[in-house]
Amino acid sequence: MRQYDDPVEVRRGESEGPEQFLWRGRLWKVRAVLAHWVETRPWWQEAGSGDPVAERELWRVEAARGRDLLGLDVAGVFDLSFDWTDGCWQLVGCAD
Repeated sequence: MRQYDDPVEVRRGESEGPEQFLWRGRLWKVRAVLAHWVETRPWWQEAGSGDPVAERELWRVEAARGRDLLGLDVAGVFDLSFDWTDGCWQLVGCAD
């Protein structure tokens, strides 16, 4: 899986998970949530931050953006991160 640190816009569905996301000007539709977990910031990074419960929520999703010019399905597996401290989404990994 390739690592990224790209901001994305995410539309959540009824289940509160990502339903669609906009990455590099392209809209991706989530087909399935493969995994969902929460990570807390390591304790040694919390010193002086004033936020001892800083955490981010991660979603591993299978998503597609339709078919290309040859009629092939364009899909991949993506790791999306939601940071509770700043309220921002990021794409942190991709296997396409």
